[in-house]
Amino acid sequence: MWRVTVRALVVLLSAWLFGTLVWGWFQQNGDEKPRTQHTERPGRGSGDPDQSCFCHLTGVLDDCFCDVESIDVFNNFKIFPRIKKLTERDYFRYYRVNLKRPCPFWPDDGHCSIKDCHVEPCPESKVPVGIKSGNYNKYSQAANSMSDMSECEQAKELGAINSTLSNQSKEAFADWARHDDAQDHFCELDDETSPDAEYVDLLLNPERFTGYKGPSAWRVWNSIYEENCFKPRSVYRPLNPLAPSRGDDDGEGFYNWLEGLCLEKRVFYRLISGLHSSINIHLCAEYLLDEGWGRSVWGPNVQEFRQRFDVAETKGEGTRRLKNLYFLYLIELRALYKVAPYFERAVVNLYTGNSQEDAATKELLLQVFNEIRMFPMHFDEKSMFAGHKMEAKTLKEEFRLHFKNISRIMDCVGCSKCRLWGKLQTQGLGTALKILFSEKEIKNLPEHSPSKGFQLTRQEIVALLNGFGRLSTSIHQLHNFRMLLKETR
Repeated sequence: MWRVTVRALVVLLSAWLFGTLVWGWFQQNGDEKPRTQHTERPGRGSGDPDQSCFCHLTGVLDDCFCDVESIDVFNNFKIFPRIKKLTERDYFRYYRVNLKRPCPFWPDDGHCSIKDCHVEPCPESKVPVGIKSGNYNKYSQAANSMSDMSECEQAKELGAINSTLSNQSKEAFADWARHDDAQDHFCELDDETSPDAEYVDLLLNPERFTGYKGPSAWRVWNSIYEENCFKPRSVYRPLNPLAPSRGDDDGEGFYNWLEGLCLEKRVFYRLISGLHSSINIHLCAEYLLDEGWGRSVWGPNVQEFRQRFDVAETKGEGTRRLKNLYFLYLIELRALYKVAPYFERAVVNLYTGNSQEDAATKELLLQVFNEIRMFPMHFDEKSMFAGHKMEAKTLKEEFRLHFKNISRIMDCVGCSKCRLWGKLQTQGLGTALKILFSEKEIKNLPEHSPSKGFQLTRQEIVALLNGFGRLSTSIHQLHNFRMLLKETR
């Protein structure tokens, strides 16, 4: 009996020793971190490496009380489908622009010779007669009754002020035609009467990657950031390819300096950074993937997106860039909210010469405004320029002149298609700023006649809605890149 007991104890003791050894082996190996080809550096993101572009893109944005997730849902489900349809309407698809203006800041280093840089102008015969005839036609009620005339007759009739109008209306229309509100403009506007100004069909000249890059392209952005963002040269802006190398400097000194600025100057930088990010997203989403057999193939380039926005690739800068895009979106969204009463008046027709087209276009625009009104977290611009009256006035003027200078730099872009979309989006932002600083004038608009206090030219209207449409598209494309990054795991 005792022999059986001893034998059982020996078995139990052996099992215990074996289990201890096995458990120790698991603990030892469990403490070792897995070895991979791409080891993540400390502080350069967390979680799924394929999602590192988005891992910190969440929560409340700086300088406002809105969060990224709310904007995503609102834009992708409410705004994007409507703004896309709106910018495809005739009134918004034709943009008059002068792409031949010389660069005012440095000698022209030659235009991009790549075929995709080329812009195909629209023959005036293809442009709706109401658009060609002058900005005041959006107010002309009589213009809608001339649909049976030939195009030549319409152009001739619409080229002059209707003789049946009262003297007061004539004066208002004449004032509209020659209106020069230079003190309110945040952009250097093209002269639409210049022989070099041409109509461009935006749908036939989409914004996408053309191959234009390198020193010429970065010279433009370098000039914008270094000379037009209230920034002293002694403060290093991170990841500027034209600046001397700063080793492992991640630009924290720049952001410490930026946080010490007043709200207005901080906002200015974030607007420019947001615009830059939006343009980069468009180029990544519409990248030239294949150029064979005479047919180019365009589509999203995930690797290019990573290079511009990945946390590790950009030393943490990518997340800031994307958040600035959302901030810019809120600024232009607020401008549309503010300007809605201007367009809701019966006197504004968005005239093209086709009454059915015009009615449908305005109805779609009003739908966009209704959706914008429902958004609960608008940016509060009243906190800007709210200090001492004279100081606020001086700062506002400095703000306006800096941005106006940036609009002039767009004439230095060597790629015609990049210049087209750069000018349009810059003018769109400039128009948004003009609106935000014209609240009193918009509140006092007359219902049944043009206003001398606040006016928008057709070019400003087209740039405003297309510019916001580009921001809306950028945020929608971010969702697509998030899905693509998950698929490439």
